[in-house]
Amino acid sequence: MEAEMVNEETIEKLIAMRMRGLAQAFREEIHSGTDELTFAERFSLLVDREWTLRQERKQQRRLKEAKLPQPACMEDLDLQTPRGLDRAFIRSLASCQWIRDNRNILLTGPTGVGKSYIACALANKACREGLSTLYIRVPRLFQELALSHADGSYFKLLGKLGKANLLIIDDWGFSKLKESERKDLLEVIEMRSVQGSTLIASQLPVEKWHEHFDDPTIADAVLDRIIHNAYKLQLKGESMRKRRSNLT
Repeated sequence: MEAEMVNEETIEKLIAMRMRGLAQAFREEIHSGTDELTFAERFSLLVDREWTLRQERKQQRRLKEAKLPQPACMEDLDLQTPRGLDRAFIRSLASCQWIRDNRNILLTGPTGVGKSYIACALANKACREGLSTLYIRVPRLFQELALSHADGSYFKLLGKLGKANLLIIDDWGFSKLKESERKDLLEVIEMRSVQGSTLIASQLPVEKWHEHFDDPTIADAVLDRIIHNAYKLQLKGESMRKRRSNLT
């Protein structure tokens, strides 16, 4: 009876120290009734449970902070439909080494071909690899930047956009940029050119991005920091949504 009380107290202390994985593993170990393992082996298993639980929590937190619009993952990526995806290249991207090397990706193609899904799948893999990720569409990006100017949180927002290991900017190129947007984008890209990777998804071909700025000086400054350190992934083919609807 005294031993049970001591064990419960130990479990309560572990929970109070936020070691729930260790507490659960300890509770299971108490009732296992086996002495086949040494103390060191059993203790190692307990620590492994706590480690695994903490890693899972961190992963869930990274996924939540990434704000991905869809639950995409690399394992479910359709590589059968012909749209310009090279299997070997996609496998190399799945390693996330391009992010660790601070490389960029320029993902272009017609609407519905799967750009956002691929971007989210790469972001999901990055989160699972322990890398911080942030997804944002261009309209929301400039909306948040404009609001941050108004409420004085501009540099805080720049810090948030700059510190992510991977920043995904989706829906690039729908309309020409305003002067304030061009300047804000330059600040964001300048900050990320020092560290971090940026993935830009757009229907607009890369060769037309320069004229999208309507300001050659800023266009040169931004694109020089993005393009020369980027992998270009140009998708082709019909809409995946249309293809799926024809199959049903």
